[in-house]
Amino acid sequence: MSNETSVTEILLPAFADTRELQLLHFCLFLSIYLAALLGNGLIITAITCDHRLHTPMYFFLLNLSFLDLVSLSTIVPKSMANSLWDTRVISYMGCAVQVFFFLFFLSAEYCLLTIMAYDRSIAICKPLHYGSLLGSRACVHMAAAAWGSALLNSLLHTANTFSIPLCKGNAVDQFFCEIPQILKLSCSHSYLREVGLLGVTACLDFGCFTFIVLSYVQIFRAVLRIPSEQGRHKAFSICLPHLVVVVLFVSTAVFAYLKPPSVSSPSLDLVVSFLYSVLPPAVNPLIYSMRNQQLKDALWKLAQRTLFQRQCLASISLHIFQS
Repeated sequence: MSNETSVTEILLPAFADTRELQLLHFCLFLSIYLAALLGNGLIITAITCDHRLHTPMYFFLLNLSFLDLVSLSTIVPKSMANSLWDTRVISYMGCAVQVFFFLFFLSAEYCLLTIMAYDRSIAICKPLHYGSLLGSRACVHMAAAAWGSALLNSLLHTANTFSIPLCKGNAVDQFFCEIPQILKLSCSHSYLREVGLLGVTACLDFGCFTFIVLSYVQIFRAVLRIPSEQGRHKAFSICLPHLVVVVLFVSTAVFAYLKPPSVSSPSLDLVVSFLYSVLPPAVNPLIYSMRNQQLKDALWKLAQRTLFQRQCLASISLHIFQS
């Protein structure tokens, strides 16, 4: 990090000014965070423990659930702590760490959603070649490529952004640290390097989006050629959760960054940032489990196993106590 900046802490905006609303914000974020922990944790546990779910689709879903979990953990606990303790401060180094991890997990999730679109297109369009094209080694390599490219992207952006001196104060208009808000505090022409880097990343993101769209064009063509209505329904049920997650992820992010300045306001910006950074990771477990009978069965068996183990422990404890 550059020593040219005298900023040692960053001020984040508060969701509310009154103490009652701050506590309400804390309770709301806590509820969402605990629900996301429970939902994503159950999916991770179910996929790990049930050998029937050891397939490419569920391997990528496990990665996605983990990314949702850690991306929320990057920004939500700090926001809750600020509301609880009535403060707006995050250290400069803490801001840099938050930017790095949030961008890392967000980039990895987008790459993973692109890979999952490829997985769905192979499963629907080339089912006979699914096992050969998406073996265990190929799945691991694709997941590693998603994580590795996201790591490189995050390192470049974070190092470049936080090497720029800040001279327009230390208050950002976002409830967590993100690169566009940090760049607004710079008055040096060196910020143009980061703008150029953001442009390159935007082109790559658009390329991933185009690949997802083309994959679903192929999927819809293949599904419409299926003669039976039951077969078409099964194919759509396989693809629908992923498609909903992609639409939610992309639409909220695009609206957050490309909304017209005429409709921008501090309160609206906070709501929009909540929609794209907190809402998708929180609702993704619900979207994937609603129409997935295999996942429902695995979760139900997991719940039954846990309840049985607790009953056994309770009976053993009671027997020891009585003896």
